[in-house]
Amino acid sequence: MTSPASKIGTPLFKKQFIGRVGDGARVKTGIVELDEMLRGGFMDRDAVMIAGSAGTGKTTLGLEYLVNGAVQFGEAGIYVTFEQLPDQIYRDAENFGWDLRRLETENKLRVVCTSPDLLLEADGEEQLLGETIKELQPRRMVIDSLNHLEMYVSHGDLRKEAYRILMYIKTHGISPLVVWEAQQGVDSYAVTQAGMSFLVDCLVLLKFVEIDSSMKKALVIMKMRGSDHDKRLREYEITPHGFNVSEPFTQYEGLMTGTPHRSLTEETANNWALAFGKNKQKHS
Repeated sequence: MTSPASKIGTPLFKKQFIGRVGDGARVKTGIVELDEMLRGGFMDRDAVMIAGSAGTGKTTLGLEYLVNGAVQFGEAGIYVTFEQLPDQIYRDAENFGWDLRRLETENKLRVVCTSPDLLLEADGEEQLLGETIKELQPRRMVIDSLNHLEMYVSHGDLRKEAYRILMYIKTHGISPLVVWEAQQGVDSYAVTQAGMSFLVDCLVLLKFVEIDSSMKKALVIMKMRGSDHDKRLREYEITPHGFNVSEPFTQYEGLMTGTPHRSLTEETANNWALAFGKNKQKHS
């Protein structure tokens, strides 16, 4: 099998990957508010990681990225999963109104359910994905999730194998989005500990935050190489139609640390407005 280092030196790599850097091409998610945060979408062929704890909606975001690509932008996609059977995926997608079977019939999508050890074999990525890539000519791919590689490789080899897989996808002109289950905590600690955050070009973190005794979901773009991006935490909800990203948490501080409190600036402004109102009433 050709090693990642030797692939980088080939004319194919330069033609398909390096030549596109800096051209400003974007891959839209189809989620309007998220695309605005990304200044138009993910950079073309950038490796994107969606990290978060269980229940934050990582798989849902990955599927919506593929469905919107196929339906809104005419870009075929491949969904590679290590943890669910096809019937489960089709059923869960139907809850959001996404007909994955129809998209497969129209050659706009493929659902590939496999085991990580098959992908890790010599030329495993070519054997599992090569024919599908030739048939569909996809622009997008989701891998759900990279954590499953840990069951088959040592901790020291995880980063190397993930790099090999991502480079295979990129050099076929595909923009990869990978899911990573991270423990709830400050920023992307679990991702950083595994050395995975350095492999990707864009890192989107999903997490739970407790505000006024209620659990809410927050989304933040931790990094995005080669592009400006919205750096604020935004609340989001998973609706019957998919992701709905709303306004930033402007009235609170300490959301990332797990100890949110009202912003002193906001509180001072409110107190000043209240005092001004009372003073105005006295002199009216």
